Amino acid sequence: MSKEREILQRFHAGASQRNIALGLHVSRNTVAKVIAAYKSSNISWEVMETIDDDELHHRLYPDEMQSTSARMPDYDHVHKELLRPGVTLRLLWDEYVANCRSAGCLCIQYSQFCKLYRDYADRHRLTMHIRHKPGDKMMVDWAGKTLQLHNPETGAVSKAYIFVGTLPFSMYCFAEAFPNMKEESWINANIHMVQFFGGVARLLIPDNLKTGIITNRKHEDPVVNRAYQEFADHYHTAILPARVLAPKDKAAVEGNVGNVTSHIIAKLRNVKFFSMAEMNDAIGELLDGFNAAPFQKREGSRLSVFLEEEAPFLQPLPVLPHEYAQWKQATVQLNYHVSLDGQNYSCPYAYVRKRVDVRATHSLVEIFFQGRRIASHSRLYGRKGQYATTTEHMPPNHQLYSEWNGNRFRRWARKVGESAFTVIDKLLLSYRVEEQAYKGCLSLLKLGEKYGATRLELACQEALRQVPVPRYSIVSRILATEQDRKVPHAEAPKPSSKNAFVRGASYYGGDHHEG
Repeated sequence: MSKEREILQRFHAGASQRNIALGLHVSRNTVAKVIAAYKSSNISWEVMETIDDDELHHRLYPDEMQSTSARMPDYDHVHKELLRPGVTLRLLWDEYVANCRSAGCLCIQYSQFCKLYRDYADRHRLTMHIRHKPGDKMMVDWAGKTLQLHNPETGAVSKAYIFVGTLPFSMYCFAEAFPNMKEESWINANIHMVQFFGGVARLLIPDNLKTGIITNRKHEDPVVNRAYQEFADHYHTAILPARVLAPKDKAAVEGNVGNVTSHIIAKLRNVKFFSMAEMNDAIGELLDGFNAAPFQKREGSRLSVFLEEEAPFLQPLPVLPHEYAQWKQATVQLNYHVSLDGQNYSCPYAYVRKRVDVRATHSLVEIFFQGRRIASHSRLYGRKGQYATTTEHMPPNHQLYSEWNGNRFRRWARKVGESAFTVIDKLLLSYRVEEQAYKGCLSLLKLGEKYGATRLELACQEALRQVPVPRYSIVSRILATEQDRKVPHAEAPKPSSKNAFVRGASYYGGDHHEG
């Protein structure tokens, strides 16, 4: 006796659906489905007792009889459409039903539609295509194994770390060696990867390394490193890190890391490399062979599947590639400049003493205040202490600089002596923008408060003998080592006041200037 007949017999005897399910060891959903089919079939109890189990089944589910003559879906078309972003089996079934109705044909139900597609996929071994859509994800990670890099001059050996990126649909792979796993190497590795692929996927799935992901807690949105988020924004992709201790979230790249270890790193283990370029050339050759090698259990290769089925779905690259940027915080100095790697960059004087964000690429330095860019400069290299100053950033009538001008420094220096005047004059003329010398002039003249005007004048005279344009460090060293006492000098003129330099109220923010 079929389960359907047993369910109906117990239902006719007055048993509840729960008791029927418990007694026959079936689910309550199955019991409810059979009883609903019985009620909608209009079969009388007398007729049901006279027909066999197969006839009862057909009476309960007439749609299954109709489906034998229904138009069957084109599952080749269904499979290709499923590869497109956003396309689901439910959507394709709805379209199939609409086509059948417009043609006046019978159609199969959604459950049978899905079952037949699964059978089709199993026959053609297409389960990989079901899990991943083309151009949808990029997975990235560092390989666990390293290569050795030899210094040709010293013979020292250092490690080279292998970055691996994978498109999980085609399993197309990218690999490149870097001298370290720091933030700059990580960002540049991702840049080189998208250039290698010739496009960008919708999602980028990394591990939870600190150079990419700051935090990734279970019930909170992940916090992405600022430089890595800039990379994602530039290429219009979204970063979705794998769950912590869940390597299955990026199983494709984990698998390719193992393959790269076997097919590339292991083959190069005994080769001596003396430069990163030489190492990456060798990796590139083996990588091309790895991607072109035919699959063992399916047709084609990583390269052929990528070119034929995945490359068209990648998002195009922007016109200009992303450039790695370093971020740091700095305080705007009194001379309305910020310091970065020993160089100085101006911003509007209104931000003096404000805390700002500095973004530096290889060629550009930008200054931000509360997320808004307030200054931009070409990056300076070479001699330390250079200034990049924009004229518009200088205060035209600012109280501080309207009082402290070059002529006033010269007047104060002349009170010390002719040598001090010459040093200050040369210092003011040595900068493209005079204001850049104010800090050095202040520091130099302040030495008179510590050592006295006479010694300061003699030290300036000795400094002029040593270098053409003396600065604070030279004069200060002469005074500290008492060179001004050891070398005979002409007697310096006495200053007109006890102190060589006195700062007025304007320097400290007062409302009045010194007389």
